[in-house]
Amino acid sequence: MLTQQTAKLAAVQASSVWLDREATVVKACRLIREAGAAGADIIAFPENFIPGHPLWFHYRPWGSPECVKMSVRLFKEAVEIPSDAVDALCEAAAVGHIGVVIGLTERIPNTLGTLYNTQLFISSTGQIIGKHQKLVATLGERLVHAPGGPETQRTFPMGLGTVSALICGENSNPLALGMISASYPVVHVASWPAHVSANANGGVRERSLLVSRSTAHMLSCFVISSCSVNSEEMIADVAVTEADKSFLRDPLQTGGTCIVNPHGQVIAGPMEGNEEGIIYADVDFDVCIRSRLMLDMAGHYNRSDVYQLRVNNVPSSLVSTSLSGTAIDHAWALDDGGNTPQPSVAIETGLTVPSRVDGS
Repeated sequence: MLTQQTAKLAAVQASSVWLDREATVVKACRLIREAGAAGADIIAFPENFIPGHPLWFHYRPWGSPECVKMSVRLFKEAVEIPSDAVDALCEAAAVGHIGVVIGLTERIPNTLGTLYNTQLFISSTGQIIGKHQKLVATLGERLVHAPGGPETQRTFPMGLGTVSALICGENSNPLALGMISASYPVVHVASWPAHVSANANGGVRERSLLVSRSTAHMLSCFVISSCSVNSEEMIADVAVTEADKSFLRDPLQTGGTCIVNPHGQVIAGPMEGNEEGIIYADVDFDVCIRSRLMLDMAGHYNRSDVYQLRVNNVPSSLVSTSLSGTAIDHAWALDDGGNTPQPSVAIETGLTVPSRVDGS
């Protein structure tokens, strides 16, 4: 949905204050206010920016004392929604009058042991719009991040129009992109960590650029690709050998934040490895229309009688109890921070978007 003609997009490339929620929130708020003062309409942050990405599993055995210590620290520094940390982010968004999509490790309030890889959406008035949780954790993330909830696999309305977001490898999932395409986003946020494993083919800089250009082309929208960078504090904790340190300091293996137009052309960036800051792009959403006129994957350039995609957005629950004959679903009760189950998006033969799963 298009609600304004033009916009200024902002992409952050920065390191977390390593495994320090409070300090990283302060850093994020500074960047949000800076982008707001520059006139940006939306700002995007890297994957797990608060309080940092669990990269230690690339270098150390999962059961080692060092890994366990950092995993416990990650849990303690994770973000609850709502919380004082989120309130600070919302206040910065309202002061800057800027929409925010920020990556964080989320823990559900009043629980222990389970974390999610989450992108939080905040409006330019400082309200929580919703969240997307990474559907399937990647590699070592699976040791600390649970699979994302079905109800978080959706897009969100923001001041400039419909905005979507996916995390790292999810941006290569054609089914996720099919679901998003049916919502006609004008901006998509692709969030990335500081680097990928030294054993992977291609660093995060090369991979994120390739995938973001492809995603922009397939979705016919602008893509804000936000990558993190390696800090010396992180390197000191995760690196085991001198070769590890050399790899982590290689500017070709990190960074690469950029903004891409619907034709797959880079219009801002990519930023150099280990460089921190914000890049901007002034955009005209007519480009999305022109791109869709040629390739509308959710409309005229597809055949719903041949290809159909069904998306389940109904939240699941491990435990249900009965109180006075009324069933209580704990999955709904735990997610009440402005993020109660959202409208179901089911892509059927007619590419229709049904009403809320609760019947309203």
